[in-house]
Amino acid sequence: MAPAGALYCCSCCLLFLFLAGSGRANSAAAAAATNNNKPQQLVQSTCNSTTYYDVCVAALAADPSTSTAADVRGLCAIAVSAAATNASAAGASLLASAAAYQSQAPLLRACAARYANARQALSSAQEAIKEEAYDYAFVHVSAAAEYPTMCRALFRRASSSSSSSQQRAYPSDLAKREEGLRRLCTVVLDIISLLLLP
Repeated sequence: MAPAGALYCCSCCLLFLFLAGSGRANSAAAAAATNNNKPQQLVQSTCNSTTYYDVCVAALAADPSTSTAADVRGLCAIAVSAAATNASAAGASLLASAAAYQSQAPLLRACAARYANARQALSSAQEAIKEEAYDYAFVHVSAAAEYPTMCRALFRRASSSSSSSQQRAYPSDLAKREEGLRRLCTVVLDIISLLLLP
């Protein structure tokens, strides 16, 4: 039988090893949790610098690649993609509406073309961001935000030349799409401004 002192010493050593091992496990878990919070912290700090925080967070949260974004530039590229997706969806919806509403088909097709222009400008912005040409990206995103506003002008012009202004009223869903893209573009411009800081 082993002396009591030796058992006590052996028990203390085992307890120490157990606690040291669990401390390492806790440290590893804490490090993993910190690494998992980094993208979330990056999104929050970036979106806090934008005009439309909720729009920014929603756009970035909708893209799974946000969880692997390493920096503001990566988030900017994701935000541009969200705006481009919005422009594409708006254009497709307008073309579908043009088929359904023959009386407004020319106006709706013209508006769809403006959203296609916005989509192209956002694609150019994406390329500029890849090349770190943030000034050019800013110009392209600014243009993308303006293209849909031409739809309102087209409807206004058609209303003034038409005897039936009720028929040419600017559709509320089109106004919502215009505002949605404008807000997304504003978020992107705010993020690009962060990239332009020295």
